[in-house]
Amino acid sequence: MPYMQSFKNILIVRTDRMGDVILTTPAIRALRQKFPDARLSILVAPATADLVRGNHDVDEVLVDDRKNMYKKWRFFRLVSQLRQRRFDLAIIFHTKKRTNMLCFLAGIPYRLGYRNKKFGFLLNHPIVDTRPLGLMHEAQYCMDVLRPLGIAGGELQVHVPLQKEAEAWVESFWNQQHSKLAHPVIAIHSGASCPTRRWPSKCFVEVMKSLQQKYRASFILVGAADQNAFSKELLQGLQKSVVDLMGNTSLAQLASVLNRCDLLISSDSGPVHLADGLGTPVVSIFTRNQPGINPERWRPLSSRSRVVAPPLDMSISFAKGEVLDAQFLELIQPQEVLAVVDDILKLC
Repeated sequence: MPYMQSFKNILIVRTDRMGDVILTTPAIRALRQKFPDARLSILVAPATADLVRGNHDVDEVLVDDRKNMYKKWRFFRLVSQLRQRRFDLAIIFHTKKRTNMLCFLAGIPYRLGYRNKKFGFLLNHPIVDTRPLGLMHEAQYCMDVLRPLGIAGGELQVHVPLQKEAEAWVESFWNQQHSKLAHPVIAIHSGASCPTRRWPSKCFVEVMKSLQQKYRASFILVGAADQNAFSKELLQGLQKSVVDLMGNTSLAQLASVLNRCDLLISSDSGPVHLADGLGTPVVSIFTRNQPGINPERWRPLSSRSRVVAPPLDMSISFAKGEVLDAQFLELIQPQEVLAVVDDILKLC
C-alpha cells in the first residue's frame, strides 16, 4: 500500500446486523487514531444506522437500503454518491457481492477486505478470511483487517452512542411504568436471527420466576415480537413484575432501555453487544459451541458480563436456520444461568 498518511477520505463498509456493527467500533476508533485528520464515513444498513449516529470517530453515516422496491435504482444512485465523494480507501468488513461491486464501481482506488468467492476479485488488497475458525473474537478479527494500514492493534472496547429522542422517550416510559420497575430491573431477550441460537422461552421464564422470588426482580421483555414466544400461560404469576416491550421499540429506544437496566439475560444475539457497549452487565446464553459460532468469537467483551455455553461438541448438527433436534437447545439448564446471574447481582 502507498504511504499510509496519504489516506484522507475513508469509507468503512459494515452493512450487516446489529452485533457485527457494534463489534466494529473498536476498529473504527483505532482507524481514527491512525488517521486523525482523515474524513471517516461509514456505510450501514437502515436498521443499524442509530448504532453509529453520534459516534465521535465517524464523520458521516451513509445508508444502503437494499430492501426498498427500487433497490436496483438505489444501488446505482449509491454508486454515484460514493463516486462523487472521491473516497481514496474502502475498508469492507462485510464482504458480499453487493459491497465489493459497490466500491469497485464507485472507483475507490484502494479496496481492503476479505478474500472470498463473493466477487473478492474486485478487491485489490484482499486478506485471508479465518473467521469461520472462530479462533479469536470478532472485534479482534475486525482489528486485524487494519493490519495492512499499519494498525497492529487497539483496545477492544465497544461503543454505542445514545440518541437524544430515545432518551426522552425512555424517561417518559420509565415514569409510566415505575410501579412495575423495582430494582433489580432485568431485561430479557430470548430472540436471535437464527432459531438454533434461541434458548427456549420456558427456560427463560423458569429463570425469571426464581429471580423474582429471590430478589423481587422486575423484568422488561425486549426484542422483535416474531422472535420471542412468551405466552400468557408461561408468564402466569409474573404479570405484575413484567413489562412487555417486544416489537415496540426502535433500535435507539432499545439502547436507552438497556442502558437503564441492571442486567440483560439474552440468547447469543445483537442486543448482547448493544448492552455491553452501554456498560450494562450481560449473561449471554449460547446454545451452540462450534467453530465460528462459539463464545470465543461472539462473547460480550466487558469483564462484568458472563457467558453460559455447552461444551464444544462437533457431533451436534444444526441445519441452517432450523434445529435438527430441539433437545440441543436445552443443553444449558436454568440452574447454570441462575448461578452466573447471582454472581453479577451480588456485585450490583
